[in-house]
Order: sequence, then structure tokens, then C-alpha cells
Amino acid sequence: MAKKKKIEENPKQNEAPATLQPITETLEKNYMPYAMSVIISRALPEIDGFKPAHRKLLYTMFKMGLLTGARTKSANIVGQTMHLNPHGDASIYETMVRLTRSNGALLHPFVDSKGSFGKVFSRDMAYAASRYTEAKLDTFCNELFSGIDKDAVDFIPNYDNTTTEPTLLPTTFPNILVSPNLGIAVSMACNICSFNLAEVCAATVALLKNPKTTVDRILELMPAPDFPTGASILYDREKMKKIYETGDGSFTVRARYEYDKANHAINILEIPYNACIEAIIKKTTEMIKAGKLREISDVRDAVDLNGGKLIVMDLKKDADPDLVIQKLISSTEMQKSFDCNFNMIIEGRPMQLGVKEILGEWIRFRMNCLSREYAFDLGKKEDKLHLLMGLAAILVDIDKAIKIIRNTEKEEDVVPNLSAGFHITKVQAEYIAEIKLRHLNREYILKRIEEIKGLEADIAELREILKDEIKLKGRIITQLQQIAKKYGKPRMTDLIEAEAVQKPDKDIFFENYNCRLVMTYGGYFKKISLQSSRSAEEQKLKEGDFIVYQEDTDNRGDLLFFTDKSQIYRVKVDDFELCKNSSMGEYVPRKLGMDEDEHVIGCKMIYDLVPEHHVVYLFENGKGVRIPVSAYVTKSKRKKISGACSSASRPVGAVYEGDKPTTLLIRSTGGRAMMIKSNLIPEKTTRTSSGVQVMKLGKKNDLLDLATDQVALLGADSAKYKKSSIPSSGAQLDQLAFEF
Repeated sequence: MAKKKKIEENPKQNEAPATLQPITETLEKNYMPYAMSVIISRALPEIDGFKPAHRKLLYTMFKMGLLTGARTKSANIVGQTMHLNPHGDASIYETMVRLTRSNGALLHPFVDSKGSFGKVFSRDMAYAASRYTEAKLDTFCNELFSGIDKDAVDFIPNYDNTTTEPTLLPTTFPNILVSPNLGIAVSMACNICSFNLAEVCAATVALLKNPKTTVDRILELMPAPDFPTGASILYDREKMKKIYETGDGSFTVRARYEYDKANHAINILEIPYNACIEAIIKKTTEMIKAGKLREISDVRDAVDLNGGKLIVMDLKKDADPDLVIQKLISSTEMQKSFDCNFNMIIEGRPMQLGVKEILGEWIRFRMNCLSREYAFDLGKKEDKLHLLMGLAAILVDIDKAIKIIRNTEKEEDVVPNLSAGFHITKVQAEYIAEIKLRHLNREYILKRIEEIKGLEADIAELREILKDEIKLKGRIITQLQQIAKKYGKPRMTDLIEAEAVQKPDKDIFFENYNCRLVMTYGGYFKKISLQSSRSAEEQKLKEGDFIVYQEDTDNRGDLLFFTDKSQIYRVKVDDFELCKNSSMGEYVPRKLGMDEDEHVIGCKMIYDLVPEHHVVYLFENGKGVRIPVSAYVTKSKRKKISGACSSASRPVGAVYEGDKPTTLLIRSTGGRAMMIKSNLIPEKTTRTSSGVQVMKLGKKNDLLDLATDQVALLGADSAKYKKSSIPSSGAQLDQLAFEF
């Protein structure tokens, strides 16, 4: 029997052909829904001042009865919150930590906590696990849930349709400005600083009374943000006004400190809100090790339960505390900038608003909440009045009502018979039918219908409020004034006029001393202390390298490095570390981040650019140019000047000419040399000038280099190289001189 041939199936043959999807369609269908979800439902707060995660947690605690009950384990709260927030217990607990009194991140905490919840000013003081801590809602949360059971806000189903949750909390004060918020969404972010509650209430009252209240007036009532960590704001009114107008801008916050004269120490008491003590201590320690803070002998964390000192820095005997403070402020997180970005969700749309606009949106939101709350109360009172009016109707003949009920054979006929007998509605009849027999007496009915007059007055008042916007605003004003009186606190963050603050000196870390500067032909630079330079040690150089510049000076000046790519680099002498004669030094192109194949062709230390001085360039083609320093003077000190000279031919040497002409030693690849005074080369006022011919070159010969410190190596017959005019062919070098 013939063997059957095995047929191999292609697993992909039944697959549908792949279709290409335009990137725009992918973004629209896949990325945009994700982006909108992050923006709307996660990262940005809404007008009640909460992100969804905050709102779900607080509402869960409210439903658990934790507004009035005892504390419960945080793990229990986290577990219950997962009915509304399915994103994991860790993220829920982190949200809760930030809202606690113990953490100190809020001016007015929402959670009354017990246990270790870390500290906002420390990254190392970690919070304990949720099974060890306990929490309940703070009494301040009464202002978050007022009217929530009276239809003040909308409710929506939770993620699995097993319960409902509020879309917003009916906050009775502008929490959006009282509680700080930081969030990063897709293509946008928010950073809302906290403001003092009493000041915010005062500004809101002013805006309620007069919608035309100016930003300047709001600035008077709430002059600046207020942080729970205290510290001081360097106050610039114009910058703050811009933030209030646009919701965008920044201001500077500085730590609060004191000098302890008795212990000769600096105590840091409060730090900026967005700083942490560990970063300050780490940076201070690094500066001490680097020799930039030699005045400090010890720095330590001094946080205690009383919340007094945060950091203590012990000073050395002769240390100047003011100088130390200047160094700390200029280099550590003791002074930080706070960047404001008032992005939030308003009616489902992300918007960046100024302070006045935020308060205006909150007033509109609060008026809607209060209107719905009063409408709810009005409906309840009208329903109750309707029932009592029915009860009053049977007072005329109670016996008749009893007789109707007694003589009705079927239970379902009781309500229709009462309704027909007394000309009342079915709802009223149902209410009367449900009254116990013992209460169907004149005394009980008279007591109940006494409420009618009060209900009618209340209904009339509620209707007037709902019709009159001014009265509605009046109720909000009263609430805000009561909140400010009950919960208001003095400012934690004080204000210091920015102009009155002494700016740190530019040379605050500068240490001056005498030194010797050495530059080699190969691009190595040394800064040697004079004591080391006088030692018997020989200068260590790379094989074949030699010194082209050497000068005894001090550490105050700047170094100019001229390169063969027509560029000048300017750095401080202090930027280079001290070394010894036995060291090779630092390779300048690497240290300064020069371009590939860029080499140093000249070096000079200066204290400042003098316009009357000159820079002399010699080019590979034998030409030279003398450019006044005024061509390089700029308004600010530039670290790099491009196009310093002509690029028609490669520069091979550059010399800084001061008040007096410099002797230049010029060599060619043909083994010839000449010595001239630098002022023989004509001055050209433009950088791009290609100059004049200085040295005549033979065929296939180029200018090799330019030097100023090797004249002595030419020997006794150096006179033959001296030339008094240009151009010149120079004289032939002997082998020794050529190899220097």
C-alpha cells in the first residue's frame, strides 16, 4: 500500500489579512480616551477641591459613620473604599496618608489620625502599614458633607453598579484654594498652592457682595498663599498679582531659621513646602566634604515630637553665621521656587483659571448646591404641610372618620372612602389611615396641626430665598463668616518684601590664594599652589609635550582658552582643582566639553576684558591678525564665543596682548623660525578678517605654531631670528631648537 503524503498546514493561512490603521485613527480611538480619563477622572481636581481618589475615600468614611463615631483601623477604611475605587489598596492608603493630621500636608486636615503617618517635610519618615494605624473624619469635614443627603449634588453609579457615589462634595467653603493639589495628567498638570482659610472666606464674601471686586482688592484680603510647613514667602506684589490674574507664575519660599548664640549653632525651624530635610542635610554634607562649608562642624536631624527644630548645624569657633546662612540659602532647598499652575476641571472641561475666576466658579457651584438643598427642604415641608392639611380636615368630624374606617369592608377601600368622605387627596387619606386608633383624638390632632403655621412660614421663606439671588448669596456669606470664625487660623507663612532681602554675594564660595598656572602644548592645564610649585619636583608632562604658558597669579581671575576652531572659552581659575608638579593636570578639551578634534592654541589669565587690549592670531597659511578685545566684549559673561576669528585658514596660535607688545616666536613646518613684536601685525576691527602675511612659506610648508615662552631655547644666536618687518621668511632652526 502506498504511503500517504503528509500535508503540512500553514497556521497563518486562515488568518484574516492584516489591515493598516492610520496613526490619526489610532490616536483618536485608543489614546484620546485614555488621555481624557487621566485628565478628567484622575489627575486634576474639580471645583470642590478634590480629585476622584480623595472624594471616594472621604465619602466612604462618611458612609461608615466616621464623622461622629470612634476611630477604626485604616485597613478597614481602605477595604471599604475599594467598593468605589478599584485601583488597589496601596494607592488608597497613600491618598489617605496625605489627608491626615499627622502627616501635616494640609492647613486643615480632613482625617483625624492615630499612629505613624510620616511627615510631609521628610522623605525618610515613612508611614506605618494600614493595619497599625487608625483614623476617622475630622470635625472639619462637617463642612464637606453639609446637604449631601438633601440632593445638593448629583450621584452616579460606582464602577460595578452596586452602589452610588457623589460626583462632587457640596463644600461650604472654597476648598479648591484652601487645600493644595499637585497632579500630572496627559499633556497638562496642576500645582495649586494652599491659601489661608479665613483670608479665602473674606475674599469670597467680598466677591459675593460685589461681583466687580478687583484683583487688587482680593490681594489685600488674601495677599499670598499660606503653607502648613510655614517658612517665609519673598513677596513681590506684581508677580503675585500675575498669578492671581492668570493662574500661572512662581514665587520664592525661604526657610525660617534662628542663630543660637549660646551654642553657636544655626537652628532651621521651618522649610519650604516642597522641600525635605534629608535633601538639605545631604547637600550640606556634600558641601562640607567639598570644602565649600568649612564653617560647619556638624549637621544633624533634630525633628522631635514637639515640632520645634528640624535641623541643627553646629558652627566652628570663628564662623560667621550670616555667611553660612547665605551659602545654605544659595545652594540648598532652604530656598525654593514654587511654580503655580491652577489647572482644574470645571463642568467636565480642564481649565486654567486665576484666583478671581476660581472664586467666581465656586460661588456659582455653591449657589447651585444651596438652591438644590433648599428646593429639597421646600419639597419636604410642602409634603408635610399637605399631610397636616388633610389631618386638619378630619378634625371637623373625627367620629365620621372612625365610622368610615370601621364600616369599610375591604382594606383597599379605606383610602378611597376617606378621600371621598372628606374631599382630601389619596396621599392625605393614606396618611390618616395609617394613624393609630389611639391618636385619632382631638388633642393629638390639634397638637399636630399647630405645626401648620410654622411650616407655612418656612415654605414662604424658602420660596423667597429661591427666587431672590441676593438672599441666596446672603446665606452663603453667613456660612463663610461662621466657618472663618470657627476654623480660621493665623497665617503659618509670613511675608518678607523681596526687595528687602539681601541677595547672596556672587563670590560667596570663593577662596583666594596665590597659585601658578601652567598650560602645555598638548592641552593639559595645571593650577599649582605656590608652595608646591617651589618644591624640587619636576613638572610632569606627557611624552613629547612642552609648556607653552606659565604665570604666577592668584585664584581670582578668569582663563581664556583659544582654540583651532575659532572659538574662545572663558572659565574661572577657581573651576580648576589644585594639583602638584607631579600631576599631569586636567585635559582642557574634555573638561570644557569642546568639539571633536578641537585643540587649545593659546591661554591667558585675565581679571576682565580690557577693550584696548588685543588678541593676536596666526594662521596655518602664514597670515596673522590682531583683533581688539572690544570685539569680544558682551553685556553678560559668555562662557563660549564662537567665530572669534577667521576660519578661512586654521588658527595655529593665539596670544593675548596686554598694554605692551609681546614677543612672538613663530615656527613653520619647514624648520624655519622668526621672532617679532606683536604690534607689527596690523589691527583689524572685524573678527572675520583673514589678516596679512606674516611669514613667507615655501611650497608644501605651513605655519606650525606660535609661542611666547620658548625664546631662551633658541640659544645665543637668537638675534638672527629677530625681524623688524613683515612678511619675512625667518631663519633656519637648528635641530635642538626645532624639537623644543
